[in-house]
Amino acid sequence: MISKIEQLEAELKAEIAALESPTAADAEALRIKYLSKKGLVSALMEEFRSVPAEQKRAVGQAINALKTTATQAINDLKEAAECGIGASGGLDLTRTASFAPMGTRHPLSLVREEIIDIFRRLGFSVAEGPEIEDDWHVFESLNFAADHPARDMQDTFFIGRNPEVLLRTHTSSVQTRAMMASKPPIRIICPGRVYRNEAISARAHCFFHQVEALYVDKNVTFADLRQTLLYFAQEMFGPKTEIRLRPSYFPFTEPSAEMDISCHLCGGKGCSFCKGTGWVEILGCGMVDPNVLKSCGIDPEEYSGFALGMGIERITNLKYQVKDLRMFSENDVRFLREFTAAH
Repeated sequence: MISKIEQLEAELKAEIAALESPTAADAEALRIKYLSKKGLVSALMEEFRSVPAEQKRAVGQAINALKTTATQAINDLKEAAECGIGASGGLDLTRTASFAPMGTRHPLSLVREEIIDIFRRLGFSVAEGPEIEDDWHVFESLNFAADHPARDMQDTFFIGRNPEVLLRTHTSSVQTRAMMASKPPIRIICPGRVYRNEAISARAHCFFHQVEALYVDKNVTFADLRQTLLYFAQEMFGPKTEIRLRPSYFPFTEPSAEMDISCHLCGGKGCSFCKGTGWVEILGCGMVDPNVLKSCGIDPEEYSGFALGMGIERITNLKYQVKDLRMFSENDVRFLREFTAAH
């Protein structure tokens, strides 16, 4: 009986070794032949009943060992078939490749890198700063009056009960740090996440992303700012894009302006997206207020500069027409897959 068990094990190994390119069907055929209810191993169990009592222990152990060996060998064969590996252990190079689906970068990351790349071509370098800031860097150094509405609890997230520590409401605080840490010429772009205490809806969120730029040097003029903005708009939205600047107010720039671009959906003719005006607002800008330069240790009599800032979500909406801001932070894979081609 022992010799018969050993012979059966040798036959199983020989059959497996003879398979050059095993398939799942081959593995199933061997399972049925050896391990099914009517298989060869089950037949041995039937013969086991007639084995003398003094041999039952040795024969039983041999049958169990054969069953374990056969089960493991057939499972390995099935796994090898699924992986396209032959019995010899080599890789089947004729097997059709099965590619795993590739992911994609977040649309905000795509637009952020595109904006940075455009400004890098103009000589700007990336600067970063902390998201948890103090009142001086976020407000006071940027010429915000003590009673400015942006200091109100409705707009700003304060840390604990300390009114001096807060989550930054804009990345202008990075500009302040850069001006204090280095001497002109300064040419930086500041991307990052910012926070404001607003109700979450399709058009607003309590956190979003900004990119701000700062250029400080001798004899910097508003004409330099306008040419920078025109170059950015045409690189981002196409060479036929036009811009217009409207007077505005920001505490840290004087004069200040808001910039519109010609609607790239209707070509400036007027549509529902631009509300029939042919123009879409995308950013705020202006010449750095002398008080800001002075508070950061830069002589406003010798140096001047311009600053600009935009919301990355806003630019992404213009490029991809994403109408609900909440989609950017919900991590819906179906939404993210729409940007595979933009990678």
